Amino acid sequence: MPKTRAPVGQTCIEAFQIALDSADMIGHWAWDPATDRVRVDALVALLFKVDPTEAEAGIPMAHYEAAIHADDRDRVVGLVRRSVAAGSSYVAEYRVISVDGRTRWVLARGRFTSDRDGRPTGGRGILVDITALRAGEETGGAAAPGTGETPLDRAVEYALAAQRALAALGDPALKAEADALLMALGRRLARRQVAERRRLLN
Repeated sequence: MPKTRAPVGQTCIEAFQIALDSADMIGHWAWDPATDRVRVDALVALLFKVDPTEAEAGIPMAHYEAAIHADDRDRVVGLVRRSVAAGSSYVAEYRVISVDGRTRWVLARGRFTSDRDGRPTGGRGILVDITALRAGEETGGAAAPGTGETPLDRAVEYALAAQRALAALGDPALKAEADALLMALGRRLARRQVAERRRLLN
């Protein structure tokens, strides 16, 4: 059972709300199976009610699982665990209760890798706040199946790799460019999911 996180300050909550209201939110995550630590950026941390400082250092995946809406948790955790075991990718839409107390919809795309013996070697992905896109739609919460390798999927993979490399390089201007590319790809990925869901409903 995850331990209780320390409360997040009101200023932090207000900054989080401003960021979400002013632009689409996209973040990235990385999982180290050797330590079961997931590292995310500050906005994603607050989306999952996790202290940003702890999130930057990395905390167990169970803390993020606990923040998923109770009605979606078993489905999403099962999907992620199957992807970890298979060393494959997944796409899922689900709800979280964010630090500001609101229920928000997120679109998560991730890929897990494994070695020749099937042992997990890592995981990474992006997460997009799609609350605005979900407004007014049916919210049945069906998971999108893992997608094949489309050009968009490959672009996300390369953009994540570039973003990590540029962060290590320590060039803020280049990292900002990589972040902007991830933002654009995340919006495109969200629109693709919405279009696919509407096609299935027709």
